[in-house]
Amino acid sequence: MRIVEIRERTIPIASSIANAYIDFSKMTLSLVAVITDVIRDGRPVVGYGFNSNGRYGQGALMRERFIPRVMAAERGSLLNAAGDNLDPHRIWATMFQNEKPGGHGERSVAIGTIDMAVWDATAKIAGKPLFALLAETHGRVANPRVFVYAAGGYYYPGKDNRMLVDEMRSYLDRGYTVVKMKIGGVALAEDLDRIEAVLAILPAGCKLAVDANGRFDAATAIAYARALSAYDLFWYEEPGDPLDYELQAELAGYYAKPMATGENLFSMADARNLIRYGGMRKDIDWLQFDCALSYGLVEYLRTLAMLDHYGWSAARCIPHGGHQMSLAIAAGLGLGGNESYPDLFQPFGGFPDGVRVEGGHVTLPPLPGIGFEGKSDLYKIMAELSA
Repeated sequence: MRIVEIRERTIPIASSIANAYIDFSKMTLSLVAVITDVIRDGRPVVGYGFNSNGRYGQGALMRERFIPRVMAAERGSLLNAAGDNLDPHRIWATMFQNEKPGGHGERSVAIGTIDMAVWDATAKIAGKPLFALLAETHGRVANPRVFVYAAGGYYYPGKDNRMLVDEMRSYLDRGYTVVKMKIGGVALAEDLDRIEAVLAILPAGCKLAVDANGRFDAATAIAYARALSAYDLFWYEEPGDPLDYELQAELAGYYAKPMATGENLFSMADARNLIRYGGMRKDIDWLQFDCALSYGLVEYLRTLAMLDHYGWSAARCIPHGGHQMSLAIAAGLGLGGNESYPDLFQPFGGFPDGVRVEGGHVTLPPLPGIGFEGKSDLYKIMAELSA
């Protein structure tokens, strides 16, 4: 048993949308196929992975460092102790050879993308859904029913409040109970008008989250906190620079309601600093670490262990990214849910064909691996890479 080849391709996911910090006019991602010599149903087992939106494709790093290290590894060194499957932890350690600690920038995205494909292949070789494999290996009972919220509300030219409201109503019509919109791209007063327009159409039991994408300095973050305190929001997300733990901690004195952050922290060490110094409140706040951007599931497991050490429940984690990998982790390890992009970054977002949102939740089908093969438009692109 061995990995025969690892292929990667840069895929455009450009659109005219923008958040408070960046536009997506030139956005790309990396798609990876890990091809093994294991045969199932007459074909080689292939694991697939891709990185989340907001960080560009990382093909150069993969080609120059991480793929060659895996392919040069001694035969058998990437397998589990029984020799009957891949070992994602050993493969991760091989990719990280000769890498200095710290500086968790784009290399975390490159490794995380390959790691996703490795876990997909590992679960397929085991003949199990990844969520079931994770639950089994961590002594848990898998729960395939996962909370999801609809992320949107981006800025783009000509978009007025009526269009924003129509967008949010479309998510509610599709079964979501929590919707999210961007803030920070216009003046506070205009953002408040946008927020109030959406709140006015939310049915009882439904909530709105807002996301500043790290745009604010302390004074602006506090001004928004004071204004947002008048509303019953699901959360106030990433007000300041993701590494400004002092700003995040200070905000707790001005905003007593739930906050969320963490999507731009790409290692267990950075996540630990947030927990130590960011003033996050384990009873009401939410953590958004995204395994696809932060060295993959191997590192995410370290992050979950760290959270447990500090008394945090995995149920306070609702990852960024809107991909099926985080859905599998949520179902297998008891996370609080997952982000979803109903209309954006397709075909990489969303769920397997036939899966519908009901009462703000989806139920994952028992597909081997992560389940990419169940999403026909996505699998078409993946199959082209591995053909």
